Amino acid sequence: MRTIILCCLMLLLPALAIAAPAGGVTKAKGTVLYKSGPGGSYRPLAAKQVINEGDWLKTGKDGWIELTLSDNSRFTIANNSELEIQSYLVSKTRKTGSFGLTQGKLRASVMKLAGQQTDIKVKSSTAVAGVKGTEFLMLTQGPANIFFGNEGTVTVSGSSGGSEPLPPGTMTQTTRGAKPAASVRVDQGTPLAKAKLDFEAATGSLPPAQWGEADNLANIIARWNINHGHYLADSGRHDEALQVFQIALDLTTLADVRADARLERGSVYGRFLDHPEAALAEYLLVLEEYNKIPQMETALYSAGQTLYDMGRTDLAKARFKQYLNEYPEGKHRSSVETLLKMLEQ
Repeated sequence: MRTIILCCLMLLLPALAIAAPAGGVTKAKGTVLYKSGPGGSYRPLAAKQVINEGDWLKTGKDGWIELTLSDNSRFTIANNSELEIQSYLVSKTRKTGSFGLTQGKLRASVMKLAGQQTDIKVKSSTAVAGVKGTEFLMLTQGPANIFFGNEGTVTVSGSSGGSEPLPPGTMTQTTRGAKPAASVRVDQGTPLAKAKLDFEAATGSLPPAQWGEADNLANIIARWNINHGHYLADSGRHDEALQVFQIALDLTTLADVRADARLERGSVYGRFLDHPEAALAEYLLVLEEYNKIPQMETALYSAGQTLYDMGRTDLAKARFKQYLNEYPEGKHRSSVETLLKMLEQ
């Protein structure tokens, strides 16, 4: 038995000896860390660090890394990001790989050679980008994911199913594992185009001098989603609108953007989908989660109006009286007074 085991080990040694690394770090700046395996501890990244399957890379608030793979494909990792190299295998006829972006921003430039089948996947906890040979940008913030296409076509999928093609010059997004939203063109002069330019600057051949614009990317896209979702709702694409507003909620912690997203979701549920209970829940969340922001006035009026439409007269009266008490000169005062008179009669 011992002889058999020794023979097996001797057969394995040549394969282990020729195992090639996935790539190496060719550029780095700021706070950059590295660890081997999920159970390891992060330590400072060495100059020209060799990267193998199972390794992790992490950047701090000023960190930036360029990872060049064995076939000259390149991953550029912006600040406040974490990437796992799950697998990477290259031969003359085939190239496969899997990378996990747990958070942050990256640019993936995947080489495609004639006659070589390419199957590269970049994953977050809720989405997957399938790459055959192209360049794209990916931002992961909590359960939300944003993708910009630069070259070639990427197939973006939600972890729960459903996929969407991402052609060059377009953007798609998803959250919580849902099928990605329909790709939209990134037109020049729009806030979305500005976000893409800032994203490209953060993941270019050199890190930006300042990280302020890159750090604000999620908030910019969340704000853009409010207008985009409103357009979708008015176009009759109500489920898509709800998804876009949810992405805005998952992207940002800014109270005004989150409140706007909830008000818009309430409007879609109430005006278009005849689901007053869901609409009321959105309005009440604004009243419960935030304090002294302008959107609270609309949320309070909308909650009272929804309760009135549901026939819950006592609760509607209470909300209308609360409105008059808190906003005696409010923009909905006339409507509230009229509704109160009708309820009291």
